[in-house]
Amino acid sequence: MADMVLHFLVRGRVQGVGFRWYVHREAAELGLRGWVRNTDGGEVEAVAAGDPEDLAELRHAIRKGSRGSRVDKVVEHELDEAEAEKLGAFAIEGAW
Repeated sequence: MADMVLHFLVRGRVQGVGFRWYVHREAAELGLRGWVRNTDGGEVEAVAAGDPEDLAELRHAIRKGSRGSRVDKVVEHELDEAEAEKLGAFAIEGAW
């Protein structure tokens, strides 16, 4: 079965609280490919590709949030599965 690709835009208190590292750890443990990064608007966005069941677990983790974060809203949409071809091991973009 082809990988599913999801884009998440997370609003709330999600910058400066370890949220990107939390998403990275959860996605890496699930074996997902993709990335997570802060946006200029104060949100965190992520793209993840993998098995639909694993993506459902990541969705749950994102909605739950990390300790110290507060997730107010998650905007999610599915991307074309061809987007998965561009994705490598799950990484934090712009972390340095």
